[in-house]
Amino acid sequence: MDLANLSAFIAIAETGSFSGAGERLHLTQPAISKRIAGLEQQLDVRLFDRLGREVTLTEAGRALLPRAYQILNVLDDTRRALTNLTGEVSGRLTLATSHHIGLHRLPPLLRAFTRQYPSVALDIQFMDSEAAYDEILHGRAEIAVITLAPEPHHLIKAIPVWDDALDFVAAPEHPLANNHAVSLADVARHPAVFPGGNTFTHHIVQRLFESQGLTPNIAMSTNYLETIKMMVSIGLAWSVLPRTMLDDQVAPIALPGIQLSRQLGYILHTERTLSNAARAFMALLDSHAGSA
Repeated sequence: MDLANLSAFIAIAETGSFSGAGERLHLTQPAISKRIAGLEQQLDVRLFDRLGREVTLTEAGRALLPRAYQILNVLDDTRRALTNLTGEVSGRLTLATSHHIGLHRLPPLLRAFTRQYPSVALDIQFMDSEAAYDEILHGRAEIAVITLAPEPHHLIKAIPVWDDALDFVAAPEHPLANNHAVSLADVARHPAVFPGGNTFTHHIVQRLFESQGLTPNIAMSTNYLETIKMMVSIGLAWSVLPRTMLDDQVAPIALPGIQLSRQLGYILHTERTLSNAARAFMALLDSHAGSA
């Protein structure tokens, strides 16, 4: 079975289109179509239904997809295991990370890593923490440095590195920021801008309100913390932000007895052989565990 054809098949299944697969693999759409035609001929089945612009997996396609992941992952795993025998820290390291961690936590570590291991080519992919789980599960990244999920997938190993304190914040002129006797019920009555409903941070904050029988007044939501900070700073709403982002643009809301935090760290697939480069980067992350 041609591995290039399998890669094209997976790319179409994930992007939902032949053109999207072509963009991902840097191939023309006719080249992608030719690869799929070859794979369908090899297997003597139809893998996709093409209904106008929509492309969906057939029953045979759905059966092939998990096996295609497995085949490519085993091959990659074998390559890494053989390369690791040299003991050399080199090659390509694909690292997924969230925008916030990439901006506020990783720069000094990446600087130290590239100086110590100049033969490693870093491929850093910025995405939501939730999307990074799929990157690890499907073998598209070796390590992801993200906000850790409260309940990780059973094939994911999660290692905490930083305890990230979260603060309720508002604009300095907001009534919640100027009141020293605020309760969570008071906060819930004011409009809020929240991280997206699919994010781990959203679930952490939501659970706090639910534990007190409250429902926050979520007026807006976005996955980008820098955007949330801007909306808070101009007085549109209150929110919850990592303490590391606080400055004179926003003011903390005093909530006696309430402490909120999330764990940041890295994840990896439990059944994947890691490259020497990945192990070296893990060791660097472990050396910073518990740091501010």
